[in-house]
Amino acid sequence: MAKDPELTLSFQGQCPDCGRRQADLPAPLPRLGDDFDWDQRDYDGFRLAMLQELVARFPERQRWTPADVEVALVEVLAYALDQLSDGLDRAAAEAYLDSARRPQSLRRLLGLVGYDVAGLAKRTRAQPFDGLSEAESRAPVTAADRTRFDHWWLDHPEKMDQARLDGPRAIHDQHRMVTLADFEARLGEHPLVLRAHAWERWDGAWSTVHVAVIPWQPDGGAHLGLDEPGDYDEAVWLDTDRFHDERDLYLPDPADHPTVRAVLYPYLEAYRMVGQEVVLEEAVEVGVVMALSVQIDADYFQSEVRHAVESALGKGPGGFFAPGRLRFGEDLWASDIYQTLMALDGVDNVCLNRFKRLGDRYPDQTAAGRIPLDGLEVAICDNDPAEPERGYYRLNLHGGRKG
Repeated sequence: MAKDPELTLSFQGQCPDCGRRQADLPAPLPRLGDDFDWDQRDYDGFRLAMLQELVARFPERQRWTPADVEVALVEVLAYALDQLSDGLDRAAAEAYLDSARRPQSLRRLLGLVGYDVAGLAKRTRAQPFDGLSEAESRAPVTAADRTRFDHWWLDHPEKMDQARLDGPRAIHDQHRMVTLADFEARLGEHPLVLRAHAWERWDGAWSTVHVAVIPWQPDGGAHLGLDEPGDYDEAVWLDTDRFHDERDLYLPDPADHPTVRAVLYPYLEAYRMVGQEVVLEEAVEVGVVMALSVQIDADYFQSEVRHAVESALGKGPGGFFAPGRLRFGEDLWASDIYQTLMALDGVDNVCLNRFKRLGDRYPDQTAAGRIPLDGLEVAICDNDPAEPERGYYRLNLHGGRKG
């Protein structure tokens, strides 16, 4: 073990105050040559490099054995250097997304790109927060939540690998509303929007983006507009709640029966461009009037065919006039009506006797076979006696069995 050098004090000349303190220091360590491989990282490499240096410095010694003190010290040093090298590699790996192993490091790196994986799991009540209530999931993420999430990641390393992929993908996907196509695509992703159409209008001082939407409609209920209090189904509200939680957006209390506009407004405010004015509008619904004659096969009951026709032309799931099925400005063709009804079992023939827009000023389009629509117009035919302005049809059945 190295010792502190001994100091000696010497005086030269006649002056008693002119002394010099001297110390015999050990010889400086030899400098490594330029042939040292600085990329050496493992035990075998370090051991071989030091043994080669010993042989080069002491050529008179012809034999080296594992029992020699020098060789034992070399192996101990090589072991220590291997551990230090591994620690450096591990520390350097924690700085990169594709090589980080510690959950804290990976979560921190994902946070740098705006992907709060722990917060997202808590808001959506995914594992390990699947046991939280709705109120608890809306609370801010705490240090205990992050620790709980990190421990769960240690037990499920495959989820860490999935997060490495999901984080960069999330930032590469365009979620902002910049172009008109973005407004249509982003609003179309919302659970309360069945179809959206955007256009830009010059208002004299600046351009305003107008977006017309077809909102979600309750099954079998009254028509729901943008500004009417909504009584939402549990399933659609659960999807809406999950949609807003994933994006950390405000969502009104369903007990207050918020309007569709009130639910969509925070989404628009969060994703539109700064300074861009956006106006939500409703589609221009065009009621359609039809008169249909259906020839029924002799082996089918008229009541069964009537029910099948009403379902096929209804606004329920899969119906021809289901909300959002027809696009904005899409012409209504008689051939599509024929195709829909002729595909039903028990229907031998279909005759369209009346085919027009609702209103006396619009002509019958039976001969033309097309009702032209334009702009924000969307064809509807609810066939509800309480709301004849929303379209209706007369159905005459011929043949088949009574009952």
